[in-house]
Amino acid sequence: MTDPGERLRSSLAADQQPAAEFDSPIAMEAMRATRVLHAGEQDPFPAPGRIRVITIANQKGGVGKTTSTVNLGVALSLFGLRVLVIDLDPQGNTSTALGVDHSVGTPSIYDTLVGESSLAEVTHPTTASPNLVCIPATIDLAGAEIELVSVVAREHRLRRAIESHLHALPAEERPHYVLIDCPPSLGLLTLNALVAGDEVLIPIQCEYYALEGLGQLLSNIELVRAHLNPTIAVSTILLTMYDGRTKLADQVADEVRNHFGELVLGSVIPRNVRVSEAPGYGQSVLTYDPGSRGSTSYVEAARELAQRGVSLQPLVPVAPAPAVAAAPPAAPPLNALVLGHSGTGTRTRSQESS
Repeated sequence: MTDPGERLRSSLAADQQPAAEFDSPIAMEAMRATRVLHAGEQDPFPAPGRIRVITIANQKGGVGKTTSTVNLGVALSLFGLRVLVIDLDPQGNTSTALGVDHSVGTPSIYDTLVGESSLAEVTHPTTASPNLVCIPATIDLAGAEIELVSVVAREHRLRRAIESHLHALPAEERPHYVLIDCPPSLGLLTLNALVAGDEVLIPIQCEYYALEGLGQLLSNIELVRAHLNPTIAVSTILLTMYDGRTKLADQVADEVRNHFGELVLGSVIPRNVRVSEAPGYGQSVLTYDPGSRGSTSYVEAARELAQRGVSLQPLVPVAPAPAVAAAPPAAPPLNALVLGHSGTGTRTRSQESS
């Protein structure tokens, strides 16, 4: 097995032209930037076999949840796929990075979870791509867990909202990906995200502290699968903040790969100052510095994520959650929805399960 450093170097070199044409680091960076900036002129990423609702979770803070949500979402959208990003962290960092206002009073996910607003009423365009929209989080969300305590079927609020939203959209406008950014905790907000999602993507920092508590997260996912959402499963592990100068990063990466096997993406996200700088300008690293190693790595990770989704089949609809009194009829499960043809991405219509 090659070491993560070699995999990273291979990933970064994947799109390189012959050395005679690009014989300097500056020329290479300019070439990578051009490819990202002109993503629309290249072959689009393949569309998934079904709408993918991916919960990005890890109760440890600082491992790259928000950064990965933002940059994967932007990469997927720049290469032709429709993406809806839901910011479920009261800090609102995802909203900041996508250039979406999340000041007090802004229509946000709080109004859907606690109030009666539909997702369509709280969805905002982003500055990153016309294919990418965001539902922001305001500081009001910090009190949502307390306010939801007495609500019937409180764990299913987000799932019902997503199902209703996707059902109401025309087939050609439904997102290919719904990415849910979770707070660094295992509270009711994260529980809502786990019940709403069909897949879990876990970013893991290449340091040993990042491995502590991972077992608790996996146990909670199993509990959710057993009692609340039978379709949820860990589908993707993303290694982040890889520092090729240390053996520790290699050791942690190898341990994760040995344990999780094919769930781990081959693309590795390196430590890169551009990735950290971008949110300060209300941008993703792909739009802030498209030629950087951080940008290239996230594009490759998004490409791999998209390729894994091509063969997915619609999930068998599960029994709905207990209905809230006086609530309108629930929309059909989002797993039963099929993507329509679009102007971008692979023209693949998912087939109903036999």
